[in-house]
Amino acid sequence: MRPIRLPEPPGDGMMETPEIFAGGGGGGATVVRRAVLIGNGSPGAENQCLGLARALGLADNVTLYRVTRPRGGINEWLHFLPISLHKFIDQLLRQFFRNTRFAVVVQGRKPYRVSTGGSVGLSAVLEADVKKIVTVARDTYEKEGPTLVVACGWDTISYSSLIRKLTSDNVFVIQIQHPRSRLDRFDLVVTPRHDYYALTTSGQQEVPRLFRRWITPQEPPGSNVVLTIGALHQADSAALRLAAIAWHDELAPLPKPLLIVNIGGPTGNCKYGVDLARQLITSLYNVLDSCGSVRISFTRRTPQKVADVIFKEFNRHPKIYIWDGEEPNPHMGHLAWADAFVVTADSVSMLSEACSTGKPVYVIGTEHCKWKLSAFHKTLRERGVVRPFTGLEDISNTWSYSPLNDAIEVATRVREVIAERGWTVG
Repeated sequence: MRPIRLPEPPGDGMMETPEIFAGGGGGGATVVRRAVLIGNGSPGAENQCLGLARALGLADNVTLYRVTRPRGGINEWLHFLPISLHKFIDQLLRQFFRNTRFAVVVQGRKPYRVSTGGSVGLSAVLEADVKKIVTVARDTYEKEGPTLVVACGWDTISYSSLIRKLTSDNVFVIQIQHPRSRLDRFDLVVTPRHDYYALTTSGQQEVPRLFRRWITPQEPPGSNVVLTIGALHQADSAALRLAAIAWHDELAPLPKPLLIVNIGGPTGNCKYGVDLARQLITSLYNVLDSCGSVRISFTRRTPQKVADVIFKEFNRHPKIYIWDGEEPNPHMGHLAWADAFVVTADSVSMLSEACSTGKPVYVIGTEHCKWKLSAFHKTLRERGVVRPFTGLEDISNTWSYSPLNDAIEVATRVREVIAERGWTVG
């Protein structure tokens, strides 16, 4: 059996905590030992928060809060509103139309339930409460030290910025994904480099001047902005080694090379349909002779018609297994045991994870991408971490590149900025 190739963690000791700071020996309140994470219900966003907490060595002491919008009925048309206004209108409508025939229109037929944190690896998720977070950060500062607050997603911006405003001396606030304006509301902003695509020559030509400021960030990166190539995630070396053990019995016996195919779904900047599914089918047939086995996974964004076309074609193929969506999710096992990947071009998260393994990554559908997503793919190609999936590949061949390591690089910058305040991460 061929060994699993995983990128090794940095060997310069950067992630180790000096002994003097361990266990509170560094003066108590100057050591950051805990993290409050604020997500928006999207696994892609919340995994970024968790990935940074892992890279900082705080994964064992995190609390995940979630900002949840009202769902169902008319609420599906109100997601463009600021979340506080959306919640106010929802409460108003529910009171006004309660016990009337219009209640179903307002509320929907199924009550909305806040899911647990199973999708992001935590057993429980709390409803975001600024007052509670601020109170705990203040009241426990002397005993527990400062609190690191990491938020990701548009709906979390008002929460994280208010927390910093109310208790800036007790917290260090990091906002992942660009908040578009007033970056001084946060101690640090972490955002992909392609979020600044509108400032490039190509970006300036693509958008009428009147609409530029509303579409993407305008100000160039300042001193409190950390630029990444892709998305942060939890698939670090330690996590993949654990996944390799957990999935050994199922994935180790499979004929090699093992090709993992991850299929996302169309987005505003990468629109496609069954046409891409048929292109993928043709290309997979062309490379099957060089594959030992193939495993295909869909995401919750994958259109049913796309999944149906692929399932109908490959459901009975002896070399191909299609994950049915039932738990346990084999995604981490796939990352650990794959010899190569094919990933649809729409997903920055899935591409970032695959490109962090150091294994060959083929992309399908880049021709459907535009705007800043096309800039992301251009960067990946220039770094030599991805190649287009054409169907002419020999999957047994490989190539080398420097794996993406955004979480470690961001964690290094976080430690530097926190040190300027006289704190350290323990």
